[in-house]
Amino acid sequence: MPIQKLCTVAEAVRLNEFAWSLTLEAEGMEPQGPDQFVHVKCGHSRLLRRPISICDWGKNRLRIVFEVRGEGTEWLARRKAGDTLDVLGPLGCGFQVEREARCLLVGGGIGVPPMLGCAKWTAGQSTAVRGRPSAVLGFRSADRAMLTEEFQKCCKDVLLCSDDGSLGQKGFVDAQVRAVLEKDKNFTAVLACGPKPMLKNVAAVAAEYGVPCQVSM
Repeated sequence: MPIQKLCTVAEAVRLNEFAWSLTLEAEGMEPQGPDQFVHVKCGHSRLLRRPISICDWGKNRLRIVFEVRGEGTEWLARRKAGDTLDVLGPLGCGFQVEREARCLLVGGGIGVPPMLGCAKWTAGQSTAVRGRPSAVLGFRSADRAMLTEEFQKCCKDVLLCSDDGSLGQKGFVDAQVRAVLEKDKNFTAVLACGPKPMLKNVAAVAAEYGVPCQVSM
């Protein structure tokens, strides 16, 4: 059940030149599973809230990661620890996946942050490396990469790619997904978040190998 409340910023971190991470004190707003989002009011004069995916969560806290794309997110990037934000959430259906399911997680650009929550959700408490999720993460270039070290802590494999070849393999994530599924298609599901063309291509590759696929719209 979504609620609206003022949340205090517990931590504000700049991840790269374009992206920020805010951890919020958000009692009662924890999602029931991965890939839900919140609506954040960005400044008193702006009526429309910004939808931002929940990157990670714990007891009484939420973490959101976003890129500065306009006036609203530019305002949000200036928030500091101790500031308050008007937040509505959690919202959205989210991925339908069980805890510790063996998933291939695919994120592109600003679609990467919500997949970290998926990684931690499906990694669970298991110490069996084979039971952990694998991730394919794509960025426009190396200077836009984010959260990769955190993925490495909870994923069996983390494969990186970039449009210009400055990070990992040059090219798009669907080529990496195909390479993974050619070697091993015994995944519970492929879960993907990113630009619509990417989602279409990833879903097509998953269907080709007979692996269920869910995409975040």
